[in-house]
Amino acid sequence: MKAAVIRAFGGPEQIRIEDIPTPTPGPGQVLVKVLAAGINRLDHYVRLGQINPHLPFPHILGSDAVGEVAELGAGVSRFAIGDRVIAMPGYPTNPAEAHIRPVTAAASYAIPGTHIQGTYAQYAVVPEVWLLRDTTGLPVEQIAAMPVALLIAIRSVQIVGEVKAGDRVLIHAGASSTGIMSIQVARALGARVAVTVQNEASAKLARMLGAELVIDSGKEDFVQALAAWTDGRGVDVAIDNLGGDVLARTIEAVKPQGIIVTMGFMAGPEVTFDIRNFFFTQKQLRGTLVGDIEDFAAWLEPIRAGKIKPVIDSVLPLSDAAQAHERIAGNQARGSIVLLPWAE
Repeated sequence: MKAAVIRAFGGPEQIRIEDIPTPTPGPGQVLVKVLAAGINRLDHYVRLGQINPHLPFPHILGSDAVGEVAELGAGVSRFAIGDRVIAMPGYPTNPAEAHIRPVTAAASYAIPGTHIQGTYAQYAVVPEVWLLRDTTGLPVEQIAAMPVALLIAIRSVQIVGEVKAGDRVLIHAGASSTGIMSIQVARALGARVAVTVQNEASAKLARMLGAELVIDSGKEDFVQALAAWTDGRGVDVAIDNLGGDVLARTIEAVKPQGIIVTMGFMAGPEVTFDIRNFFFTQKQLRGTLVGDIEDFAAWLEPIRAGKIKPVIDSVLPLSDAAQAHERIAGNQARGSIVLLPWAE
């Protein structure tokens, strides 16, 4: 099969298309013919060696995939050849831990493309229990753009952030993949949404998705803008995928007893803030990762109904994987990039 592999850490030029053996499904596993593979910013950091520096080479990047069942391992009973399926972008590799929730708490939890072989390939082996039947009827490139971003959004907004109808919610990096999904999840839950962006193109996209307040963080202070928007009260919930100094200021923007959810570090992995003010106002800082397979299943109907839609920057053949990573590395992508492993 053809796959986009890296044999060393580094820039996008490290990604090469190679012919490698097609994997064989073991007991309880399914061989999936990958019809579309989504690219996430996580893949960029993995390629640089910043996530798993002990990654064995050659390695296939990518965690998001939609495809068709091509072969069944022994004991597989949930699927048939030809079924269209969505692969979960992270799961325990130890079958004995399949029951653990959240799934990220399992000791053997692994992200394809980060800890185990990924989805930038024509085929991928996935345990049967971590496949979801795709009932949306939507084009494969649309679904492939969702798994990581949507599961982060569901987990951070609905489950950890406890967002409910009427809440005022801040979402940073509103034009990022997770920001795009978080806006839509929050809106679907009945919340009023404010976002930060860095340029007018991103602002236009956020407004199109339903953001009520769009703040260009390069031109205005988002804490002051949010104070004005909430009549000085502060937002109920803040979703921060930036970290660093942005997280420190985000804590200021949240109301007393409000919730700050953090799950990113693009602005830096370290943060300093006034702990006295934090506990006097009884604010809550909560960390999170991706959601569970049940979370994705619960949102399949809203996806099918068009309430949740990806914003796709580009759809490229697998052979253009390095070019796609150049767009990610240069912050040029507006939305998700999807690879088609079988396209010429």
